[in-house]
Amino acid sequence: MKRNLYVSAAVAAAVALLAGGPAAAAVATPADAARTAPAAAPAAPADTTAEGAAAAALKDYPGVIESLDRDGNVWHVDVVTKDGKGHAELKVDAANGKVTRENVDTDEDAGEHKDLLAAKVTAEKALKAAVAAHPGEAWAVEWDSDDNGKSASWHVEVRGSDGKTWDGSVDATTGKVTARSDSDDDYDNG
Repeated sequence: MKRNLYVSAAVAAAVALLAGGPAAAAVATPADAARTAPAAAPAAPADTTAEGAAAAALKDYPGVIESLDRDGNVWHVDVVTKDGKGHAELKVDAANGKVTRENVDTDEDAGEHKDLLAAKVTAEKALKAAVAAHPGEAWAVEWDSDDNGKSASWHVEVRGSDGKTWDGSVDATTGKVTARSDSDDDYDNG
């Protein structure tokens, strides 16, 4: 009389492990291994750059960026609508890129923003030009429509890998980057 011999998967895996090592055990029980394999850890979120914060802000509130600056783990972004009649103060979380509207005004004087809206060089282009001229991470950009006869420009701050901040101006028409002198520094860092 023949006897049927039934061997459980656990016994087969133990025998395979003893006989052929871990690789043989894995081959012997692929279904069990797949069920008990630990899930891969999620990737850590990347820190949102100035360019990423600008893109997130404009996606939430379309228009033209008037200023953008980082304060700790938050980007503060001011956006003016393309018709100049709307203005929003937004916060962009640097850890996850989430946008929060802090203040929205839909009754702006469009004439106050005509130079900004007509500028050939946007805030995003000014950031790129400043980082190209002075490598580092863009930290702030602010529209500067000077009332004392100077041409409109962007004030840009770039933090180098050495931790030092470089202040520059980017011409709103030509995109030319220059270092700011102390007499030019009317930018509010607070």
